[in-house]
Amino acid sequence: MESCCSLHVLVALMLILQSSNYHINASSSASTRPLNLHKTDTQYIKTSCKATTYPKLCYTSLSVYADKIKTDPQLLASAALNLSLAATRAASTVMNRLSKFHGLKPTVAAAVLDCVEMIGDSVDELQQSVAEMGRASCGESDFGLLMDDIETWVSAAMTDADTCMDGFDEHGLHGRVKNVVRRYVVKVAHLTSNALALINSYASTKSSSP
Repeated sequence: MESCCSLHVLVALMLILQSSNYHINASSSASTRPLNLHKTDTQYIKTSCKATTYPKLCYTSLSVYADKIKTDPQLLASAALNLSLAATRAASTVMNRLSKFHGLKPTVAAAVLDCVEMIGDSVDELQQSVAEMGRASCGESDFGLLMDDIETWVSAAMTDADTCMDGFDEHGLHGRVKNVVRRYVVKVAHLTSNALALINSYASTKSSSP
């Protein structure tokens, strides 16, 4: 049991440290992918990503970790979740910086402040999900309940990210600030959607195993 927890913590820490430099353009992952990755590992990720809404993004963002994920659905789900968290933290940083800009129109400033709150909530919810995933991977009782909690937190994070754009859309706002916000929010939404799909797949696989 302890070794299982240690493995999860180690892998999660490595992913968080590596993804702290996560770039908003996930396509860059493909160009930096190590050439010595085992084909079986990358094929496993490609096949698993077919269950997601954004399979290309799923593969390019996760294949760089193929040597750590191997063919483990729990590590794949954890990696996707950590990438979503890293992207959401990056978006939160951008929103906070935008909120401090002087000269924004009142309606734009209000919309940005809404995003600060919503994306901040998404960060909290994804952090909670990562913590719960650690408990689930360590064999704590009631795996199904833990996974239900994780899926609820991740779904809430997606909803909050989507809600971030409401202030811009309701007032018909356009321009550079909205474009920057949308780019980050879309990336967060897509990565989080993929993470949720892989979490669902992991939960189904684990539940159906003897």
